[in-house]
Amino acid sequence: MELSRILYVDLSRRSFHVENKPELFEKYVGGTGVAIRLLLDECPRNADPLGPENPIIFAVGPLTGLFPMASKTVAIFKSPLTGNLGESHAGGRTASAIRMAGYGAIVIRGVSETPVYLAIYGGKVYFRDASGLWGVESSYTVGRVIRELEKEAGFRTIMRIGSAGEKMVSYASVVVETYRHFGRLGLGAVFGSKKLKAILVSGKKSIKVKDPGSYRKLYDEIFKLAVESPLMRKYHDIGTSSNILPLNALKALPSLNLKQTSLSNAENISGENLAEKYLGRRVACSHCPVACIHLATLREPYEDEPYFYKTTMVPYDYEPLYALGSMLGITDPNGWLRLMDEVEVQGLDAMSTGVVLAWATEAYERGIITDKETMNIKLKWGDSNTYIGAVRRIVSQPNDFYSALAKGVEYAASKYGGLDFALSFGKNEMPGYHTGPAAHLTFLTGARHSHLDSAGYSVDEDDARTGRRRLPSEIADNLFKEESWRQILSSLAICFFARGIYTPDIALKSLKTVGFNPDITEEDLKKIGIEILRSKHLFKAREGFNPNTIRIPRRILEIETPLGSLTEDLVKEGVDIFFKLLE
Repeated sequence: MELSRILYVDLSRRSFHVENKPELFEKYVGGTGVAIRLLLDECPRNADPLGPENPIIFAVGPLTGLFPMASKTVAIFKSPLTGNLGESHAGGRTASAIRMAGYGAIVIRGVSETPVYLAIYGGKVYFRDASGLWGVESSYTVGRVIRELEKEAGFRTIMRIGSAGEKMVSYASVVVETYRHFGRLGLGAVFGSKKLKAILVSGKKSIKVKDPGSYRKLYDEIFKLAVESPLMRKYHDIGTSSNILPLNALKALPSLNLKQTSLSNAENISGENLAEKYLGRRVACSHCPVACIHLATLREPYEDEPYFYKTTMVPYDYEPLYALGSMLGITDPNGWLRLMDEVEVQGLDAMSTGVVLAWATEAYERGIITDKETMNIKLKWGDSNTYIGAVRRIVSQPNDFYSALAKGVEYAASKYGGLDFALSFGKNEMPGYHTGPAAHLTFLTGARHSHLDSAGYSVDEDDARTGRRRLPSEIADNLFKEESWRQILSSLAICFFARGIYTPDIALKSLKTVGFNPDITEEDLKKIGIEILRSKHLFKAREGFNPNTIRIPRRILEIETPLGSLTEDLVKEGVDIFFKLLE
């Protein structure tokens, strides 16, 4: 079973070896299931997230390289932002490249004495000197240079960091294929702490299936579902940015640091407006027929040559539009695109960056921080130029204030004040949904404190349409079942956009077609999902997470949702019930 081969790379010793662990993949499927078990084994208790003992683990799944939308690589590590579980998923070509290189997982240990990038060609690992790339600000430039340096053929991916990763900003991202990312929870900072500028993975292996006839038949069935699904059509045509208008109308779009739940002129940064006036092209991840990646064309005149224009392709999705748009009061598309491009170049997570800047703007308004802290940057809602300057200082960290912002909104507010309006959950910055109790329970209880953990926002939106009002026990039960099942999807390494296609029945058929345990049942899969979720919370508890002490941001209780106001008692009841289900 080639999927069971794990590549171990030691940066300290500049050595590598391969171990075969079929039992691990048979028990936990692949992807997030395998990765969390490896993290429990590899990461010592109380490890420094920016120390050599914190491993980086990449894992792919049994459907990778074989079925449509099985396009994700799971990265798991200890997060420098939260001090706890770090998990991020990226698309692009990463998963297929790792699988075609002959691995189901890659574990990176230690720290390099000097800047390095890894070039993994099948069974060979080269430790390349990256001294000339260290200090190169743009993650885009790093990718271009490595593409030129590495000439060997193969199906390949390049994962790299920008200045934010080098400076160990706690929410630095790892950029993949220019427009995809391991975005959340600070993997880029872990790269930086290891002096690891980039990883190239290139593979040439073919992936065999046990029954080609059954495989082709099922592949065609899934492909047809993907290209004919109305939901997939939405992802292709406009993408997740189509959420701006309905959430704004619902009064569930967090704006101005959630002082408001809708924003005038939000239609200017809507997916519909961007598609009509700015869309340059769509691109797709490997083995995906949907092409949900939308790139806007930003044209800017050169300063000294007014009739010559620089054209930049900028990716856009709902979450960056919320975080760098409505949260900051930016509704000018050009201003938003310029800010987004700066965040991309520096290699930052857009969501955390936006929430951090929104808190800083309100703190500046209230006089909690002054021009002394901001170094005379006058933070102002809607002013993209000001925010671009602030982003650069978050990365360069010229004083204590910007160093605090580089550690996340929880840390900054704990140091300067303003915790009541610091929008973080488990120290991870808030996603773009103020839809009701289920969304916020997702942020509080989810293993990653992400909207993608259990999708509570969709529960709220359904209740807003139907007029239903669920009890905290109903919500918690729904979220627990959804997050447990998503552990299977992320162990198969399926894109969550395809969750409506990869039903338990289709998931089971897919696994059996590629030669996984023929006796496995749907009930077995669900039990594995619960076990994986419990493994994540085992790691979190081991590293100090306590659901009884998790902070509920006061702002979410002050601002009404489409389902009415939240109360602390209601939120705490839902949290208590969810964690009892984990026992």
